[in-house]
Amino acid sequence: MLEVVTLEQAAETALSRFGRLSVQEESVSLDEAAGRVIAHDVVAAEGVPPFDRSTVDGFAVVADDTFGCSDALPALLDLESEVQMGVEPDCACSPGACVRIPTGGQVPEGADAVVMLEYCEEYGDGTIGVARPVAPGENIVFENDDVKPGQVLIAAGTVLQPHHVGTLASLGVTECAVCKKVRVGIVSTGDEIVPVEATPVASQMRDVNAPMLSAAVEACGAHAFTFPIVPDDYDALLATVEEALSACDMVLVSGGSSAGQKDNTARVLQALGELLFHGIAVKPGKPTMCADVQGKPAFGLPGHPVAAYFMFLEIVRPLLASARTLPMSATLTEGLPSNHGRAELVPVRLDEHDGTLRAIPVRGKSGLISQLSNAGGYLCISRNQEGLPAGADVMVRLF
Repeated sequence: MLEVVTLEQAAETALSRFGRLSVQEESVSLDEAAGRVIAHDVVAAEGVPPFDRSTVDGFAVVADDTFGCSDALPALLDLESEVQMGVEPDCACSPGACVRIPTGGQVPEGADAVVMLEYCEEYGDGTIGVARPVAPGENIVFENDDVKPGQVLIAAGTVLQPHHVGTLASLGVTECAVCKKVRVGIVSTGDEIVPVEATPVASQMRDVNAPMLSAAVEACGAHAFTFPIVPDDYDALLATVEEALSACDMVLVSGGSSAGQKDNTARVLQALGELLFHGIAVKPGKPTMCADVQGKPAFGLPGHPVAAYFMFLEIVRPLLASARTLPMSATLTEGLPSNHGRAELVPVRLDEHDGTLRAIPVRGKSGLISQLSNAGGYLCISRNQEGLPAGADVMVRLF
């Protein structure tokens, strides 16, 4: 009989014992930075932009000169010069005059606004007619408006997205320090498990968990290392887990996690380290376990693929990913009974109807991985709830 903990206790136990796994750092080029975890705060050494810049094609002006102008009574300004892209202006803009300027061009001294080209007319005699007034600062991005020197732009621990890479490029950063990827060993065990490429006979089953967990690990920005399938043999599993722990920062064993005669995972993890918990009050995923082996986390996940995947998302992923996906609010389309005395994780499909995001339950048993193909996420029914009614507002945790 398993002595279970709650889902919240299991997640907190793993996170408090191991934290979000961080290992040594390495330097990568900007081209390789996307998807990596930044190791240190990125602080701006310079401002962006380094000069007052026009956001439109038009004419730099003194805003006061345009007040009250209209199509019927345009403001008449003398065209003094033209700003060239990438070149500091060699002229100033005086009252009663204007300077032609392209988008991104440096605003000349004296100008405090830019009039869009669409609202100007050239008369051919060096005079520009302005038919729309502008306010001071209009159509200008001022020096340091985007980034101020000393500003923290990207906090340590952030998973770098394309827009972060753009920010680094704007600062002239060509290389950045990132955390080395966590190495995760993946072991499948069971006499009935055969490799994916094999044709199952009798009661054999293809190994779904190893490829699935490997993909899940890689999606978290870690490195997955898959070990050969281990039969229901204590010594063989012990040797494989020891090998995996020596080469990796974390180990995931799927299968053999219950309390049966051939379920060796708990016995192996207990022999190698401290078993922190074995059993969670959750459906699916009850036999999940976690051990501390010389400071490294080792998890025993259920053999049922859906249960293994849910437990990875709930217990393992927080250790690998620095930022968790925020849940989305949706309306449940049908009632979900639940009276198991444990939390229940239910896959759902998301769609939008009349402007409302709907969560549609995807029915199936824990061993049927194909049910998740149509699901976009899952919801959690608390162990203290007797289900959820149709129309309930629920928080959907995205895959």
